[in-house]
Amino acid sequence: QVQLVESGGGLVQAGGSLRLSCVASGSIFRIADMAWNRQAPGKQRELVASISSGGSTNYADSVKGRFTISRDNARNTVYLQMNSLKSEDTAVYYCNAGALTTGAKWGDYWGRGTQVTVSS
Repeated sequence: QVQLVESGGGLVQAGGSLRLSCVASGSIFRIADMAWNRQAPGKQRELVASISSGGSTNYADSVKGRFTISRDNARNTVYLQMNSLKSEDTAVYYCNAGALTTGAKWGDYWGRGTQVTVSS
């Protein structure tokens, strides 16, 4: 199995910055795409940003120019640098990864989430 653990969330004032981290561990043979999603109260979960194993990135329009996703393949870690935070960025942020286990099974794995609260 593969476990994802997020960290770095917290309370920040509007205009501030936070850096989220997500570490994957377990029976990992290879990790493909990694992504950050978020879910605000009363709203559906949405994709924030994704990054391929080769480093190609994709962002939601609402965060372009403010958020940066990156990854360290040697550490099985994905990051989300969030700048110029707005109150509408308040949500639980979830890490997601597609991974091939050492048992030769592909799976889609999720972390438990980390809360980001932006005060205006």
